[in-house]
Amino acid sequence: MAITDHDLILVLDFGAQYSQLIARRVRECGVYSQIVPYTISAGDVSAMGAKGIIFSGGPSSVETPGSPRPDSAIFSLGIPILGICYGLQVMSKMLGGNVTCPEKKEYGLQNIDIVDRSSPLLAAVSDRSQVWMSHGDSVDRIPDGFHVTATTPTCPYTAIEDPRRRFYGVQFHPEVVHSVEGDKMIRSFVLDICGADPDWNMGSFIDDAVNEIRETVGDRRVLCGLSGGVDSSVAAALIHRAIGNQLVCVFVNNGMLRKNEAESVLDLFGRHFNMNLQYADAADDFLSALKGVTEPEAKRKIIGRVFVDVFYREARKCGDISFLAQGTLYPDVIESRSPSGGPSSTIKSHHNVGGLPDDLKWELLEPLKELFKDEVRALGRELGLPDDLVYRHPFPGPGLGVRCIGEVTKERLDTLRDVDAIFIEEIRKAGLYGKIWQALADLLPVRSVGVQGDERTYREVCTLRAVTSEDAMTADWYRMPYDVLQRAASRICNEVKGVNRVLYDITSKPPGTIEWE
Repeated sequence: MAITDHDLILVLDFGAQYSQLIARRVRECGVYSQIVPYTISAGDVSAMGAKGIIFSGGPSSVETPGSPRPDSAIFSLGIPILGICYGLQVMSKMLGGNVTCPEKKEYGLQNIDIVDRSSPLLAAVSDRSQVWMSHGDSVDRIPDGFHVTATTPTCPYTAIEDPRRRFYGVQFHPEVVHSVEGDKMIRSFVLDICGADPDWNMGSFIDDAVNEIRETVGDRRVLCGLSGGVDSSVAAALIHRAIGNQLVCVFVNNGMLRKNEAESVLDLFGRHFNMNLQYADAADDFLSALKGVTEPEAKRKIIGRVFVDVFYREARKCGDISFLAQGTLYPDVIESRSPSGGPSSTIKSHHNVGGLPDDLKWELLEPLKELFKDEVRALGRELGLPDDLVYRHPFPGPGLGVRCIGEVTKERLDTLRDVDAIFIEEIRKAGLYGKIWQALADLLPVRSVGVQGDERTYREVCTLRAVTSEDAMTADWYRMPYDVLQRAASRICNEVKGVNRVLYDITSKPPGTIEWE
């Protein structure tokens, strides 16, 4: 969807790990933001109508030959610029200042001393406010026209500005939570300095997206692979609002869904939303292909291949289709670009649908490709999807197949479904579900001796896992209350016939991954 009716802040990406976070902070101000490679031309920036520009940080040294530089003509557009960390350094260097690599680096928390209270960037910030530093290079001479607005004991040019040209720079990272008033700085830049109108919200997004989808699709038909996950569900609900029964959804049951999940999807989308929904129960296809396979990557590849075969088999029953809808999100789009290259029109293959067969000539329709995950959840609520779906924990595309460690059989899947259902139910009962990024259960190919009733048993072992995370790149194990673990373990051993021992996984990421396979 092309954004034409909202003010825009561009984030020029110099390879920073926090570029997405900068864009999200801008959107939290109610203003649309977009991440673009630092190589974007000044002409393209002007054509996009940007109200402001933020230079991200980055891993490079300004003093290294060939280090990233933006188009110098950007500084002549008359658009406010905020440089963050490397962004401050590259702006200073290109405008006539100087950058050095001092012996003492600065990493971690610092408190800033504000030396110019008239600075519009720092107007709402307290003196001695805590910020997060992460830099090796430092500015040691600022360009003409700039003056210092904040310092730290080890960084005399912590914040600088040229108010005439509306250029601002900070050596710290205001976008991270460790900078306790960083959101105020970004808000001041976006709303006060750039004068952007804070009218970006999910209600306006729906109106824009519906019009765009109708204009793009016309009287043609769209196919959507509906998994029951957050992204595909929200995409389907949005497209259905725009074009009704021109949307055809295919829901493939791979036999590795959670307990009662297939029935829930059919009830919500088929009966409640009255969507044109085609259901394919292909559990036997998947289990047959997985027979005897235990290696994790081989299982994933088989599940993906069979899904594609089943999906396209069902798609051919749907008649004339012009578009394939996917729940691609903005991070997926960003990951398909290289910070050192130009803007890319290539969107990476997403979810479970791979390359199209020769006889299926579809265009991609990706109505969520401008949104972050939290925005997709907000959009889902606006569209009337239930909270249980909108705030659902991440669930792998191959389903319980990657949580059934070892060979995947119907019996083991049924056992795991019961274990998983009890664990999630106990977490919900305790009011903990919303505090956890992801909770899951795995069935291990290990048997242990147990005593259940008066009977000696030799049954499988399951492990429970719960983690907290911001973006799944890193994760910490969740300190589950003992009473919740006790209730879950007791119920599992009493109610699930195939399990007699329950473990709790306390491995963080790294070194482990969130999923076992």
